[in-house]
Amino acid sequence: MWKCPKCERLFKNTNQVHMCTRKDIGELFLEKPDELVLAYDDLVQHIKQWKPFSQGASVHSIIVTSKKAWLIIKPMKKELDVKFYTDQPIASDRIKKITEYRNKFAHHIRISDPVQVDQEIFALLREGFDYSIRE
Repeated sequence: MWKCPKCERLFKNTNQVHMCTRKDIGELFLEKPDELVLAYDDLVQHIKQWKPFSQGASVHSIIVTSKKAWLIIKPMKKELDVKFYTDQPIASDRIKKITEYRNKFAHHIRISDPVQVDQEIFALLREGFDYSIRE
């Protein structure tokens, strides 16, 4: 893993091209509902147990990495857009949208309340994490 000396985010490749920013994760939650902050905290408390784990803020989102970026959490006005990748589309009512991208599938889950952060969400995200450490 390579750590950018400017923004201190971790990347799979040395000198990987990225949008460099020194943003704090907390800044992404300014003027957002408390429920989003609580949902994010619950989510991270669980997935940070999956090693390797690192997170950092980008311009509009939080990037979670293992061996590579595998989870992108974007705090929106009333929801978290939680995006993860796998090699196959996953069928679940919890997935709002799936898009194919370079022979992999991006799955989007929307979370607006900490009650929605449950074992089903963790099972879906675990598929994305497992995919990230396989490649």
